[in-house]
Amino acid sequence: MTGTPHPRPYRSYVYAYPHKTAYRPLPERPELAALWADEPKDALALYAHVPFCEVRCGFCNLFTRIGAPGELTTRYLDALDRQAVAVREALGGGPVRFAAAAFGGGTPTFLTAAELERLCDIAEDRMGADLRAVPLSVETSPATATADRLAVLAGRGATRLSIGVQSFVDAEARAAVRPQRRADVEAALGRIRDAGVPVLNVDLIYGIDGQTAESWRYSLDAALAWRPEELYLYPLYVRPLTGLGRSAPAESDREWDERRLRLYRQGRDHLLAHGYEQVSMRMFRRSGAVPAGPDDHACQTDGMIGLGCGARSYTSALHYSFDYAVDMREIRSIIDAYTGTADFSRAEVGRWVDGAEARRRHLLQSLLQAAGMETAGYEERFGSTVQEDFGAELERFAAYGWLDGSAPEGLLRLSPEGLAHSDGLGPELFSPAVRAAMAAYEPK
Repeated sequence: MTGTPHPRPYRSYVYAYPHKTAYRPLPERPELAALWADEPKDALALYAHVPFCEVRCGFCNLFTRIGAPGELTTRYLDALDRQAVAVREALGGGPVRFAAAAFGGGTPTFLTAAELERLCDIAEDRMGADLRAVPLSVETSPATATADRLAVLAGRGATRLSIGVQSFVDAEARAAVRPQRRADVEAALGRIRDAGVPVLNVDLIYGIDGQTAESWRYSLDAALAWRPEELYLYPLYVRPLTGLGRSAPAESDREWDERRLRLYRQGRDHLLAHGYEQVSMRMFRRSGAVPAGPDDHACQTDGMIGLGCGARSYTSALHYSFDYAVDMREIRSIIDAYTGTADFSRAEVGRWVDGAEARRRHLLQSLLQAAGMETAGYEERFGSTVQEDFGAELERFAAYGWLDGSAPEGLLRLSPEGLAHSDGLGPELFSPAVRAAMAAYEPK
């Protein structure tokens, strides 16, 4: 590393660009048919969002609510069905092909087995996605990974199940406001393996209050005992309006950053030593395991269809969704409004993406992957070089020690230290306009 000061390593998890807090209501409410008229439709991605969980973890700022009173899940699936019909009509009468599908949330397996069947029917019968022929990833939790639900998903073609364990230490789970017992987690993992879905992914979190190097290794080894095809290591964030956001941190920001970096490096080195390959800062894949589908950046490509009130959709010119909130009361209100919607033919909330933003998005998607980015492909796509467009940023990253100086010519790749600082690097590439919109967003 050089002596050049660099940003904090944990500024934000960049899983989408522009971030949803940069979206705004669209006064023109463009018709979906017009938005999709000239878009390629031969390799679309389908994402269905289920905004329900049995509990809400203290670190969670996802769009989800606890429980579903009355017939709310039925009303939600009814609305999802209406939305799917409208979206498929907007895609036109020509050939439409889906190349990947995912169910996320919330917790999709909050739904009953029969409701999961209906969700799959909507994806197949309404949208035309062949779930048995494309990669299908589904998120689950220890409490909802029941044998009957898993049997439905396996039977309908799920190729990947991702379970949020976070920690195998009961005290750490409680500290993260995630009530669970290791015995229940282990039982759920056993049921997932019994279901025969090809890829198991286990999510773990580092930086929990009270977590030590010893307890972190304990969780890593407990996960490795199941030989998951994938492991995601997430740094803990404490965000406004979440359970943990209401309490003061137990250490200074600097101390917490340093502890998270130590735990990240320990986790990375431990997985590499046990036969895993690093795909991104967060993602590790067991050597020899066949990917269940595109890596974690692929859903950011153009041609994303999102169904459900927490889902995003991406065309080449517009990213759009429904309203966004973190506060539980606001989320309940948005879900109620969604279930009462009859007309899904227009985009309501979103952000237009021009050529300059598309360049930033492409660089972000590619550079935050361990494989890096072929500069020739960037030039072919945009008609300019990455140095012309982002020379100042790349010079700064090099000064921080974040770029791999030994990468082959024509490959832009992060160094191990750059990958470790992905959550500091990503926000450095946000445009001034997106930064301003995010800063002006009022959390709700």
